[in-house]
Amino acid sequence: MVKALVAWMNQRLGSSRLLKAGMKKVFPDHWSFMLGEIALYSFVVLLATGVYLTMFFVPDASHKVIYQGSYSALQGVEMSPAYESTIRLSFDIREGLLIRQIHHWAALVFIAAIVIHLLRIFFTGAFRKPREVNWIIGVTLLVLAIVNGFAGYSLPDDLLSGTGLRIAYSITQSVPIIGPWTASLMFGGPYPSGEIIPRLYTVHILLVPGLIIALVGAHIAILVRQKHTQFPGPGRTEHNVVGSPMWPKFMAKTIGLLLIVAATLALLGGVFQINPVWFYGPYHPAQVSAPAQPDWYMGWLEGALRLFPNWEIRLFGFTIPNVFFPGALLPGLTFGALYAWPFIEARFTRDREMHNLLDRPSDRPWRSAFGVGALTFFVILFVAGSNDVIASRLEISLNALTHALRALVLTVPFLAGAVAYWIARERGSGPRVRPARREFVRTEDGGYEIR
Repeated sequence: MVKALVAWMNQRLGSSRLLKAGMKKVFPDHWSFMLGEIALYSFVVLLATGVYLTMFFVPDASHKVIYQGSYSALQGVEMSPAYESTIRLSFDIREGLLIRQIHHWAALVFIAAIVIHLLRIFFTGAFRKPREVNWIIGVTLLVLAIVNGFAGYSLPDDLLSGTGLRIAYSITQSVPIIGPWTASLMFGGPYPSGEIIPRLYTVHILLVPGLIIALVGAHIAILVRQKHTQFPGPGRTEHNVVGSPMWPKFMAKTIGLLLIVAATLALLGGVFQINPVWFYGPYHPAQVSAPAQPDWYMGWLEGALRLFPNWEIRLFGFTIPNVFFPGALLPGLTFGALYAWPFIEARFTRDREMHNLLDRPSDRPWRSAFGVGALTFFVILFVAGSNDVIASRLEISLNALTHALRALVLTVPFLAGAVAYWIARERGSGPRVRPARREFVRTEDGGYEIR
């Protein structure tokens, strides 16, 4: 029956040649090449759990209802339907809290896997010609993942997420000239507005997921079309790929990884509590939750807002508030530099050649130094996003800690970059790790052989 079905499909679509070519495609065996699959499978779990949650969530914050559910601490409290449906999902819908927490953990792992995957590509030079387009797609996926994570985090309309929305509104307003108009357009009028929750809901479940699916498809198509990158080693050249064929070895490996990722996310969702919105209560504009920390991927932005001094500039009749510099200018420069990096490096190194073999971090000391310095900068900002919690736990002055973090963020990245440069330069001529002796090698005619 299966054979007849395959023959029927092949007669109408001519898919056998494409399928055979796909099954012969060779993938490198190094563990770091599986980071992208972790992101992909986290996204699959996000889609599956998100479909379940959409059946019960009510994206409405335009009016108030009185809670009469099973959570006694909120009995009789006035709240929005969005918050009430989130509480109902957590306590009254079968498996609702488990699915909510799996969904939240999957979002955190999804963004973390993208970040680590991009770091691997950066430090190994996998963004160089002819892969600049895939690098741009990857950075765009990171931007979309962060935007969608923040949108989903803001939907419950609890006190913590409402505080985050208030910060987002202020950052948008701070942009010179277009800021107030953009904020009004996004939020449907002055803050607070009941329009923002249904708009974020549409963005979260429809617009951004659709863009992510399209970009992931384009990313995979380009990966299949181009030769896969690989680390240098005996038998590895710019014109072949050494590793495992798609069928059966890589297929077994990637399916196993899918099951491991899904099981790990289910374990996290079932055992480790995350985002307990019932503790925060419904959002009121006059209240702020404290201590308030966002999800990890927004921690660096929170830290930048807390560390930047209270400076304001007036130019051409416009006042540029201090929140603009850490809240809008810094992210713009960060992602602008990420998008432009392949072209910046190609211009400074005058390297226009095709690259299928990867660098080791020690092969490019300056790139490694810049990457380590930038990463250290954002890690310090991330720590600064919890300065109030740290000061409270250690029983030290919040002002003293803030001043110390300001000094660290301006000095330690340069020190870390210098140390990374020295280590990379010293290890640049070190021994190479030899790969396994028997491996599948992709040949120029599209087949593969064992060496």
